[in-house]
Amino acid sequence: MGWDPLFQDLKNAAEHERPKLGKQLNELKNLVSNALETAQTQWRSDAVHDQLDLSLPGRKPYLGRRHPLTKILDEIKSIFVSMGFVIEDGPEIESDYYNFEALNMPRNHPARDMQDTLYISEDIVLRTHTSPVQVRVMENRKPPVRIIAPGRVYRRDTPDASHSPFFHQVEGLVVDEGINFGDLKGVITAFAHKMFGSDIRVRFRPSFFPFTEPSAEYDFICVFCRGKGCRVCKNTGWVEISGAGMVDPNVFDYVNYDSEKYTGYAFGMGIDRIAMLKYGIHDIRLFFENDVRFLEQF
Repeated sequence: MGWDPLFQDLKNAAEHERPKLGKQLNELKNLVSNALETAQTQWRSDAVHDQLDLSLPGRKPYLGRRHPLTKILDEIKSIFVSMGFVIEDGPEIESDYYNFEALNMPRNHPARDMQDTLYISEDIVLRTHTSPVQVRVMENRKPPVRIIAPGRVYRRDTPDASHSPFFHQVEGLVVDEGINFGDLKGVITAFAHKMFGSDIRVRFRPSFFPFTEPSAEYDFICVFCRGKGCRVCKNTGWVEISGAGMVDPNVFDYVNYDSEKYTGYAFGMGIDRIAMLKYGIHDIRLFFENDVRFLEQF
C-alpha cells in the first residue's frame, strides 16, 4: 500500500490538526502493516502452501446468462406485445372460485378431474392454469380486453421427460364486439410464424374445455422434420401445443359482461413446451436441474 500520498496530504490540513492526524495515520499504517505481516507469516507456515503452484493461471469465472425459459418467455411476450396485447399477472395460490367456478367449472363438475389439482385447503389451491388471471382482469375492466397472462402453474404430476409438477404457461384473452374464431386462428398463426418461421403451419382440432365453446386443440407442424415425420412428432408430422376457443357466455355472466354484445377468444400454451421445440430439448427436467453443462449452451 502506498502511504506517501496520505502523508503528503497532511500539509493541506489545518496546522493545529496536523500532529493529531499524523499520529492517527502512523497508527493506521502500523496496524495494517502488522496485520499483513502476520497473515503472510501464517500463510508461509501453512501446510497447504507446499501444494500451491502460484505460477498457474487464474480460473476464468463463469459468465452469467439468462435461463432458456426466461429467454423464451421474453420472446413470447415481445411477440404478443407487438400484436397489441398487454401483460397481466396474478397469484399462484388461488381460490377455488377463480381457478374453477368462475371458469364454468362448479363443484363436482367432471372437468375438474382433468386438472390434477394440488389443494392447500378445501377452497385454496395451487393454480392449475393462468386462466384465473383472465377472470380477475375482466372483473375490473370493461371491454375491449386484450391480454396475455404468463406464469407458473402446478399439477399433480410425476416428473418424467414430458411432465413436471410445476411448469409455465401463457394464456391469452381477447374480448370485444365482433370477435370470432377467425381472429383466434389469425393470432395463433401469426405467433407460430414469428416464433418458428413463416413456413410453420397450424391446424385446429375440435375439443372440449368448460370455459370455451366452441373449443379446439391446436398443433404446429413439427419444427424438426417440417411435417415429414420423426421421433419428436411420433411420425405424425404435427406437435400438439395447447387448447383454445371462444369464451363461453357462462364465463361472461360471472364478470357481468353482456354476452349479447361481446364475444371473445382465449388460448393457452406451455412456455416449457415452446422452449423444448425451439431449442430441440427432449426432457423437461433439464430446465429445473441447474446443470451448468446444460445451461451454458444458451
